Amino acid sequence: MNKAFPIAITLSALFLLAYFILASSGLILSFEPGLSAGDVSRWCERVGDGIFREPSNALSNLGFMIAGLYMFRVLSTGPTNQQQNTFSGLNKLSMLYAGAAIYLGPGSMLMHGTHTEWGQWADNLSMVMYIIFPWLYNLKEMGRWSSERFLVIYFSIVVLYGYTRWVYGDDLGIGLDLFGLSIGLWIISETLFNFWTPVFRWVSGLVGFVVAAMFGTLPSEILSNPAEYWWVVLFWLPAVFASHAPRIKRTYNPWFFLGMASY
Repeated sequence: MNKAFPIAITLSALFLLAYFILASSGLILSFEPGLSAGDVSRWCERVGDGIFREPSNALSNLGFMIAGLYMFRVLSTGPTNQQQNTFSGLNKLSMLYAGAAIYLGPGSMLMHGTHTEWGQWADNLSMVMYIIFPWLYNLKEMGRWSSERFLVIYFSIVVLYGYTRWVYGDDLGIGLDLFGLSIGLWIISETLFNFWTPVFRWVSGLVGFVVAAMFGTLPSEILSNPAEYWWVVLFWLPAVFASHAPRIKRTYNPWFFLGMASY
């Protein structure tokens, strides 16, 4: 584990080198249907004919890679107190989180850089790999899962999602946006983490309707179209697995609020 930081740097550098070589040879470049060089993409950038179809959008993803690498450095050199904080020092879960943060960069770079369908798949997979971590980790803590069980569940979701997203497209063939749902599950599980009681455990799913409303989907719309919004039953997923109150207390000031404000 003590070599995690240099390994992460090496893999990141190898990705960038491989991208440069393959893109320079034209092997991985395309254009989205209906677009050509000079057009404006749906991501608000004029499409170029270089090795990055959207240079600004593609290169800005280096920020994710740098942030993830910095996590590895801090985890490798900082103090370790894993009884109070899993993300203190190198372990399976802290390295997975830092690795998922790094992969946000290559995933999005492949989409904005290549304009290929497989690039869009890689981008979407990277976002899901990152966003499912916080709510699954909350369920781990409140469900008293072992790290091994967490990893099995995490990678099972990733593999199943990657396959169904590739075969069936955005909605996985069942009208489900796992990334959007995971935002709600994160807020629900985080709220439950802070205010767990036997009663609120089963009420917490209602928080999901508040989150949906913040993103423009009102409860009235959901209730009037249950066939389309069937997935709201998954708002109670945290309640099913959060059988115990968390054993630790989190501090949110200032980083959580600064992060939300910047978003």
